[in-house]
Amino acid sequence: MITLSPELLNKIGNTPIVKLGSFSTNKVRVYAKLEWFNPFGSVKDRAAYWMFKDAESKGLIKRGKHVIIEPTSGNTGIALSGIARLLGYKVEIVIPEKVSEETKSILRALGADIHETSDDLCPRVGVGTDQSISLAKAIAKARPDKYFMPNQYENDANFLAHYEGTGPEIYKQTNGKVTHFVAGVGTGGTITGVGTYLKEKDSKIKIIAVQPQRQHLIQGLRNFEESNIPSLLDRRMHIVDEWYTITNEESFKMVKELYARERLLVGPSSGCVMAAVCKLVDKIDEGVIVTVFADDGRKFKSLYTQQEVFTAKEFDDALRNATMLSTSLLLINN
Repeated sequence: MITLSPELLNKIGNTPIVKLGSFSTNKVRVYAKLEWFNPFGSVKDRAAYWMFKDAESKGLIKRGKHVIIEPTSGNTGIALSGIARLLGYKVEIVIPEKVSEETKSILRALGADIHETSDDLCPRVGVGTDQSISLAKAIAKARPDKYFMPNQYENDANFLAHYEGTGPEIYKQTNGKVTHFVAGVGTGGTITGVGTYLKEKDSKIKIIAVQPQRQHLIQGLRNFEESNIPSLLDRRMHIVDEWYTITNEESFKMVKELYARERLLVGPSSGCVMAAVCKLVDKIDEGVIVTVFADDGRKFKSLYTQQEVFTAKEFDDALRNATMLSTSLLLINN
């Protein structure tokens, strides 16, 4: 089991933002916020920590008494498991069986008990298509004295993590010059939280949502033609100005391109949103585009080799080089 330092909780948020020079033009600058600098490796560290703090402040959970249970496609589960270890909670994660083996290994190493379902890659929202969500809810409902389900799909603490954290960081890091914010959508917490904050600062800022194709292979995102909209997103859908739908092929091609051009090894959801960013760059005359890279690629070796994005050797080389780059970026931004 992984040994964790309590100091990790103080490192959630304040992630670096970097200019993607090879994707920028003279009049359109493109920036990416690197969320894998969060201690448990993804943007979901933010929502997980806020959901813990909110539940404790309301007396809904007590350390040493309650077990946290949550349906997830990976990153939220990893974040909840890591933070739970530090705060003194046990965790059970309900996860689609198609999620990468690397993700499952990390969850187990963090001490989580895993329940696998035959869901598609990301637990769908909607009657008859949400086995992970239904199972987690059923377990929690049967033993409310023992289990607590944060429910990232409905919990406003997910929204607030980005409204009070990620959004202000982006505005400050761009000196208020951001004109477009582009994000992939799973629960809707990131795009509505950041989007609401940015529009309150400047109503002209455009908020662009990105979804993958139907029957996609993009862990963490969902297609809303085959999945109902989570209530967290539905309550603030008006924040989104425009939608892009990106194919698996476009997403994986961009993963490889980001490494070739920027030496960034990203997760598939980042390839998906970056493909949308490139379409946006071609559409606008000028601006400052900011996107969120939710996680890096280290959990996806099996997926990337299977989809022929990288050979096993290419992946290992990329991981080694990208890790070195990440370390240098961290030093620069602190």
